[in-house]
Amino acid sequence: MSVGEAVETEPSRRRPGRAVRFGLTLVAVLLLLFGVPWFFLVVSGNAWPFAVQVIGTALFAVAVVAFPLLMFSGHGRHHRDGPAVVADTTLGVVWVLFVWSLLGQILTAVLWVAGVDGPARYRIATAAVLAVSVVLLAWGTYEARRVPRVRRVEVRLPRLGAGLDGLRLVLLTDTHYGPIERSRWSRRVTEVVNTLDADVVAHTGDIADGEVAQRRRQAAPLGDIRASMARVYVTGNHEYFSGAQRWVEHMAELGWEALHNRHLVVSRGGDSLVVAGVDDRTAAGSGLPGHHMDHEAALAGADDSLPVLLLAHQPAQIAGAVAHGVDLQISGHTHGGQMWPFHYLVLTDQPVLQGLSRHSERTQLYTSRGTGFWGPPFRIFAPSEITLLTLRAG
Repeated sequence: MSVGEAVETEPSRRRPGRAVRFGLTLVAVLLLLFGVPWFFLVVSGNAWPFAVQVIGTALFAVAVVAFPLLMFSGHGRHHRDGPAVVADTTLGVVWVLFVWSLLGQILTAVLWVAGVDGPARYRIATAAVLAVSVVLLAWGTYEARRVPRVRRVEVRLPRLGAGLDGLRLVLLTDTHYGPIERSRWSRRVTEVVNTLDADVVAHTGDIADGEVAQRRRQAAPLGDIRASMARVYVTGNHEYFSGAQRWVEHMAELGWEALHNRHLVVSRGGDSLVVAGVDDRTAAGSGLPGHHMDHEAALAGADDSLPVLLLAHQPAQIAGAVAHGVDLQISGHTHGGQMWPFHYLVLTDQPVLQGLSRHSERTQLYTSRGTGFWGPPFRIFAPSEITLLTLRAG
């Protein structure tokens, strides 16, 4: 057997084992995610009446069984909006309860040191956890659904010519038009962007969760966004769950330049800037012909003496930007963590969470916290943003 044959056949031999491991991991995660708040809120030392324990246990049991079924139905290839909304909301609620049930153990210990006897100390801690959770979920709902505030950042690019000094770049990303109808929100985002007098508007992917046919109405206001030089777009990882090529074509229909491993040049006052884009790093694994991250193709034919602005969905794509001498990469994907303390899990996969960072003597990276939200309709300690980047010459 050749090496090539071994590579091709190995996955088929391991697939059953991987499926079993995935199933066991999923069950373990669900039992932990739902089990911790169940134990803390229902059982623990609260000594609730028997009827309360039975009802509470039944609610958590139904939720833990229904959740994966709703998630697969809502976010499977058919993108059923009703199940998706229920599953996403459940995920957000149980995440907050899980986190604060763990933190509630600290309050229980403090009350024990203070001499508060059980079950009073457990009930006080339970009440505190529920109160904090309700407040955070209400606030998180508002933060997720409001029109993002404009975040203004200046970025100095030493190779940028004086003619382009002050170029105004507006960054949108992770709009995630999805099962919750947000056409009005989308129109209001467009209205805000159009007050910013942008030279270039960029969307760095994850436009929607769902096919173009499902999300056409929510995405329509993108066609009304104004920019004096260019409107440019690259794919994110979620496009590869939802017909990426159709989204590329639809953005072109809306008047946006799809930088599908290609570039364009914008000029003013005798100076020029290369604006390039690469597909998301997951594109090659999608099996979609012609889709893969390709910095070489994106910069092919570009003048090496010109500064380069690169659109790439994920901050983790910064290594390619550094290797190819990019001056500034703009990205999204992280959502700034979206729901604390998920921030720390994001950082196990991405080099930065949000904001401006430097990755070589030449290359900088700006990571947006995202314009919309994915999944759970909550943002907790991770506000959304419309970003206005003002580029300054060296």
